[in-house]
Amino acid sequence: MRIVFLDCEYVNPGDLKWDAFKELGFFKNHRNSTPEEGRERIADADIVMVDKFVMDKAAMDAAPNLKLICCAATGYNNIDLEYAKEKGIAVTNVPAYSADAVSQLAFALLLEVTNKADALCDMVRNRQWVSSRHSAYGVHRQILLAGKSIGIVGYGNIGKRVAEIARAFGMTVNIYSQDPEAAIKSDVVSLHCPLTAENAKMVNEEFISQMKDGAILINTSRGGLVDEAALINALKRGKLYGVGLDVMAEEPATKSSELFSIPNVIITPHIGFSPAEARGTILRVVMDNINSFLEGGALIRIV
Repeated sequence: MRIVFLDCEYVNPGDLKWDAFKELGFFKNHRNSTPEEGRERIADADIVMVDKFVMDKAAMDAAPNLKLICCAATGYNNIDLEYAKEKGIAVTNVPAYSADAVSQLAFALLLEVTNKADALCDMVRNRQWVSSRHSAYGVHRQILLAGKSIGIVGYGNIGKRVAEIARAFGMTVNIYSQDPEAAIKSDVVSLHCPLTAENAKMVNEEFISQMKDGAILINTSRGGLVDEAALINALKRGKLYGVGLDVMAEEPATKSSELFSIPNVIITPHIGFSPAEARGTILRVVMDNINSFLEGGALIRIV
């Protein structure tokens, strides 16, 4: 059995062990692969593991022995599911590993927007607290979450965990699938749904126009859910108070993005899944999926 992981640099940059995969036979992991490298590296593969590498028609056609694609993540919009189904290739993902990690980051972003701990820390380091002990109160507005509302778009494992944390902060929770209008008009709107052809750029000019003036947007799901041009426009004209993003339409984000120069925009480099505990769960679930597939049993299967 030949197993190839095409882009392991985020899932396992070197702090986790590969022993269980090596016991299955031939196993090769690559930190990253260009499309051309990927097609060459999986030419003899029976099982391909990917994180963000795009498994399109060309990639699948380059691997005539391919039987299973294991997405080492929750989102699988980088895999052509229809073509995999046509070729009889099974596809799996890891749907529930990151609920605690991503929900924690969602609130880290929200708290940074509302409490500005990093900016206040810089004031202390720069001796501004000493020079003017009250200056922080006027420079960096603090927002209390208790009594505010949060609209959760995508009420799966992560969305449910975000709702639990929000209630612990004293917030009212509005679920988009249950009451779209209330969710959109919440003080905070947090995105937790997969990216599909149907919801691409769902947070657009029309969506934002329905949001509450001065609302906060948090996106720890997929960058493609947001029309970044519309988001930039809303921030510039003051429609939105602030934004916390762990994902962007283009990753890694380029320096040319106007979002970098707009105040009260917090951006992290797609790290919601990154605690070692969560990444260890990814590898365990992928291993379980592979073993189940080889044994002909049930597995967490998409197609």
